[in-house]
Amino acid sequence: MTDETWGRVCNELLKTVGKNNFTSWIAPLRLIALSDGIVSFEAPTKFMRDWVSRNFAEPILRELRVAGVTADRIDIRVPELRAIPMATVANPTPVKPRKSLRVNEDAELPGAPLDARFTFDSFVVGKPNELAHAAARRVAEGGPVTFNPLFLYGGVGLGKTHLMHAIAHELQTRRPDLRVLYLSAEQFMYRFVQALRERQIMDFKEMFRSVDVLMVDDVQFIAGKDSTQEEFFHTFNALVDQGKQIVISADRAPGEIKDLEDRIKSRLQCGLVVDLHPTDYELRLGILQTKTEAYRVQYPGLVLADGVLEFLAHRITTNVRVLEGALTRLFAFASLVGREITLDLAQECLTDILRASDRKVTIEEIQRKVAEHYTIRLSDMIGPKRVRTIARPRQVAMYLAKQLTTRSLPEIGRRFGGRDHTTIMHGIRKIEELKGADRQLAEDIDLLRRLLES
Repeated sequence: MTDETWGRVCNELLKTVGKNNFTSWIAPLRLIALSDGIVSFEAPTKFMRDWVSRNFAEPILRELRVAGVTADRIDIRVPELRAIPMATVANPTPVKPRKSLRVNEDAELPGAPLDARFTFDSFVVGKPNELAHAAARRVAEGGPVTFNPLFLYGGVGLGKTHLMHAIAHELQTRRPDLRVLYLSAEQFMYRFVQALRERQIMDFKEMFRSVDVLMVDDVQFIAGKDSTQEEFFHTFNALVDQGKQIVISADRAPGEIKDLEDRIKSRLQCGLVVDLHPTDYELRLGILQTKTEAYRVQYPGLVLADGVLEFLAHRITTNVRVLEGALTRLFAFASLVGREITLDLAQECLTDILRASDRKVTIEEIQRKVAEHYTIRLSDMIGPKRVRTIARPRQVAMYLAKQLTTRSLPEIGRRFGGRDHTTIMHGIRKIEELKGADRQLAEDIDLLRRLLES
């Protein structure tokens, strides 16, 4: 089997297993040979070999056979590793993952790959994300900052990962002397577990504590993983004590991450905590206009009718990924069928996306918006406090969750701190009774509904 065939197989695997899985587990494999129906690969570590064998052997075999390769099974080997002298542990030279961050001429840190598209130049700034963008820019300058860590949080597709990658790209350009390590919390955990299994925990500690900038994406994934949290806490402290910069992202604020140790929450809250708010209409339109300029080069001659971008910005409000995916599909479809991009074409081409966007509101968005409106903390919204100034907004959020989402009462209860469904039912009935007599409450609910559906 040739490298070209394996390249085609990899392209198909990328589609079937997803970008993250492909990058973490399949891209590091090296094709060795095909003999007697056995396709042999080389993996950097035993942990990776075992994980791929358990979880990805079947998809790999399937795609090999589709590509015309006579394959009965795959065999994954691990090369013999020479011992690393303790004197050189601070500058390890592990097997190089593809596109990882360069740290000097001779070695690379085992980071996650960066997306070349995610730069500051391609990040569209608007009111919902301007503070996060400014803070990220400050960190990316590579000089001393007054906040450490920088903690970015927000829902899916709001730009957290984009900003993380942009910081790393900028630091590579401005300060190539810095040792920068970007990876997901899951990858941090996998590497920690791997170090435990291979009895290389001291190497792990030295490696992660020798960086100048540590960037960890989706830190909520280490919640509940006691040993990983312990090591993360000590790594965090060691780097902060050395004056090293840390950038963290998550899908919610530190205090709202369930099963995350209190001492870690406290540490994360010591820096600058920035919320990337859901996009507003102006920001969505700006993103579409920016993407359209790039597509005009890719698809010369296509005509875009007035009102199409405004229509998409108004209708697709779930997250930026869905919005950009819709525009990509629309331009590709119009190019294939040779038609002008009109409102009718958009509705025809994007029926499924538009339908899904009609039910766009999440319970988390409702809780956040209600908490902002009544000026209470989100943690109190889902917490045990029963004073009226918190209980009434909580009931309003329960009511809106039932009205604007398809979630069941038990599911809503779980999102409100594990409350029983009868408690949710009582809260909904209470609001239904009050809004008929309380004009201010009725206006609040109407305003919140419009804000959530806009």
